[in-house]
Amino acid sequence: MQEKILDAVVNFLWDVPLVFAILFTGFFYTIESKFFQLTHLKLFFRETIGRIWRKGDEPRSPGMLTPLEAAYTAIGSTVGIGSIGGVATAIAIGGPGAVFWMWIAAFIGMIIKTAEVALSVHYRTVDEEGNLYGGPTFYIENGIGKEMNVKAWILPASLFGVGIISTVFISIINYAASDAISSTFGVNIFAVSIVYALLLYFLIMNGIKYLGKIFTIMIPVTTTFYIVLGLIIIGMNAEKVWPVLVMIGKDAFLGTAAVGGFAGAALSQVITMGVSQAVYSSEFGWGTSPMIHSTAKVNHPVKQGFWGGIEVFVNTIVICSITAFVILLSGEWTSGESGMTLALKSYESILGPAGKYMVTVVIFFFAITTSSAWYSYTEIILRHLFRKQTALKNKLLKLLKLVYPLPEFLLVIYVVIYHISDRNVWLMTEITTAVPTFVNIFVLLILSQRFKKLLQDYKARHMGRGVVDEDFSPFHSDQHGKKAD
Repeated sequence: MQEKILDAVVNFLWDVPLVFAILFTGFFYTIESKFFQLTHLKLFFRETIGRIWRKGDEPRSPGMLTPLEAAYTAIGSTVGIGSIGGVATAIAIGGPGAVFWMWIAAFIGMIIKTAEVALSVHYRTVDEEGNLYGGPTFYIENGIGKEMNVKAWILPASLFGVGIISTVFISIINYAASDAISSTFGVNIFAVSIVYALLLYFLIMNGIKYLGKIFTIMIPVTTTFYIVLGLIIIGMNAEKVWPVLVMIGKDAFLGTAAVGGFAGAALSQVITMGVSQAVYSSEFGWGTSPMIHSTAKVNHPVKQGFWGGIEVFVNTIVICSITAFVILLSGEWTSGESGMTLALKSYESILGPAGKYMVTVVIFFFAITTSSAWYSYTEIILRHLFRKQTALKNKLLKLLKLVYPLPEFLLVIYVVIYHISDRNVWLMTEITTAVPTFVNIFVLLILSQRFKKLLQDYKARHMGRGVVDEDFSPFHSDQHGKKAD
């Protein structure tokens, strides 16, 4: 009964309503920006990945992390279990055609995340310690509350905040990673879970700045290894790549008939699974990673927004696609398996046991970076929520660092001892993420004109297109200060 109730709630939230809301918002922003993420894709790469190898002026700008540190921390939160097990589930339920709609959703998701990040940087505020923080709760308060004089701004901000904070108590990431290691290497799951919790505590104990520095090492290493491994497999099966592409394109519009252990998928199911997987893996529309992007040392909000767009591209178009190709090339997608089991089985069928071992280790590190990055989101929410109660805020932040790894570890114990279906926990997790996503998507539509103005300002200041409006500041705090004067 419990599973049926949870299933019904998740299907209602994550099926048509949320998928439609995200697609509508993405197409709206795409049209409003005149397809900016597609016509200026080269600019996205030049202002992000291109800056890794050349010195920019951002480190001299206000902020806490460098743009690269903020981006790696955000990528750490998105490149995780969803990029492997989530893709496998999407194919197991929606068939090969789901991959096509995952790509389509990713391209419109690029402009959504660019807008989220830009608005978070624009509306960020400085705390008593001199650090800059932003995110959905900040642009709800400053953009809707102060600028639009909507006194009820606290309601959507609270819904968003509670939804994010609830993930501290309802998260299956430790269990998924520990279960993968335990089943692959034959290690006791509780021992793995304890190691996971200790590593998580080690990563978060020194705060967000420390995470940014650690992630600039961890994320490139783990993601590069996974990408190279996937490309090797694709190269080994080069003759099968074109037939797989044809299958993806055909099934994207016709659905997939039942074959082997695959139950078949109607067109609506294909689209829903593809779009929801793109959203789940890259978190565009969630409003999560923009919180860490808001701490970046950057001289214009749209510049950091480019990192948000590239984050979607790298995660979904590159990493998720590699996972999808490995699964489809292996032929295991018709086995009836799904999730991590299907993903690991696919790697093992091509590379043997070594493939399964390598990917399991990658999954563990992807999971630990996701958990630690989500810690930073909770910290930022608490900082905003208790910003006027400094003593209480500091106590809560200390307590958060001490107890943050504990709920995930306790959940492992609970699931294993009482033989609870991890599906139920995943369903509860999806509910907690759906609520803040609905709030954030609604707010993004309300603030769409502010992003349009930011984009126009960036074009005028940094691309030489249009005239700079001297009365408009890229940062809300500067503009607010001018009005106060």
